[in-house]
Amino acid sequence: MTESVSSHAEPLMPLTRLNKFISETGICSRREADRLIEQGCVKVNGTIAGMGVKVSAADEVSVNNKPLRAKPAPVYLVYNKPIGITCTTDPEIAENIVDAVNYKKSRIFPIGRLDKPSSGLILLTNDGDIVNKILRAGNAHEKEYIVSMDKPITADFVARMAAGVPILDTITKPCKVKKIGHNTINIILTQGLNRQIRRMASYLDFNVTSLKRVRIMNIDLGELRPGQWRYVTESELALINAMISDSSNTEEASQLEQPKAARSGPRIKDVAQPANRRARHAAQPHSPSRKPSRAGGKAGAKNGPSTQAAGKGRSSSKGSLPKNARNKRP
Repeated sequence: MTESVSSHAEPLMPLTRLNKFISETGICSRREADRLIEQGCVKVNGTIAGMGVKVSAADEVSVNNKPLRAKPAPVYLVYNKPIGITCTTDPEIAENIVDAVNYKKSRIFPIGRLDKPSSGLILLTNDGDIVNKILRAGNAHEKEYIVSMDKPITADFVARMAAGVPILDTITKPCKVKKIGHNTINIILTQGLNRQIRRMASYLDFNVTSLKRVRIMNIDLGELRPGQWRYVTESELALINAMISDSSNTEEASQLEQPKAARSGPRIKDVAQPANRRARHAAQPHSPSRKPSRAGGKAGAKNGPSTQAAGKGRSSSKGSLPKNARNKRP
């Protein structure tokens, strides 16, 4: 049962979870707000608040006996992330994106992420609700990349990348792929699995040598140089809001890399592997089979490999599936 100490709110005034209400003022993250609440540092209308409390703008909230300042105006930035910058708000991590952008007027955080060795467009904001709607995989918002490989691009590679590749215990959604250079492709995704493009290429025995994001939805990187940022324009924001008007939302902020959000495809073991992979597998010595169990039909389940949490294994240098992702259902 959800607790609430809100006593001054009007009946129709919307309620917000206390941790979100605090984080939206810019003083800390939701996780940090949770710690403050657990430590008894937060009061609502003069009463120490507990976890799960919901409040409205009419409530008086204080942190460490200091009144909470008003929620700042929403901020939306377009940033050209250079290679080497880490997409985290953790101040303990060197070259984190918040320090790199150095925006002083409000606490901001990235919408999704780009790997440290990748570059290009990333959005930053202090608006948690828009983050949820843009990032959720089911909302299918486009993200466009220019990617170079370590060898020439073939028609077969383009076709297979576009059709979907088995990674992280799922099959990637069909995407748009076009060869634009000897070893370079343009690829448009509508999902954001962890290191998705690099894993897809690795599975097909290609290695990414450079990856640059040039578009998110209707926002283009344009002429921004690495390290530069600009504000999202009013017309761009209006179109974003129109595009996400029917998007699903969650109260807790979503992350860009969510393998579970994409696990609606066929099982990996049902997908035919490349011929060179089958050949390597056939060449490997097989361990002696175990004696059959007296349980009969249940022996296979007991003798099979143990399973772990899906989506957390790393691809090997050959691009093979992680051990903890083999023979598992999505």
